[in-house]
Amino acid sequence: QVQLVESGGGLVQAGASLRVSCAASGRTFSNDAMGWFRQAPGKEREFVAAIDWRANGNTYYRTYYSDSVKGRFTISRNNAKSTVYLQMNSLKPEDTALYYCAAGRYISDSGGEYDYWGQGTQVTVSS
Repeated sequence: QVQLVESGGGLVQAGASLRVSCAASGRTFSNDAMGWFRQAPGKEREFVAAIDWRANGNTYYRTYYSDSVKGRFTISRNNAKSTVYLQMNSLKPEDTALYYCAAGRYISDSGGEYDYWGQGTQVTVSS
């Protein structure tokens, strides 16, 4: 059974940094593209970042970011630990949301392309 378990969320002040993690099990993690999405109260789920499963050259993985987080957030993965990370810097109150990780065969900014989802971890940024 596939499981994605997010962790690392919390309450921080604006301008602070936070790293959330997603541990995967039940699949060959190294064959999956991984994505982070978020959903704020009263809003639709939105794409945050994604990382491909295949590396170009030695360690370079293709990544995508939404415009709202580009330059502030960094997605990375550790295949040996079956874990994907989202490093969030310069956090803003509008980053407050429930953050979900997702696994799928192809890297995409569309939630419909992902087959498995975690339960989410709450990130709250106070002003």
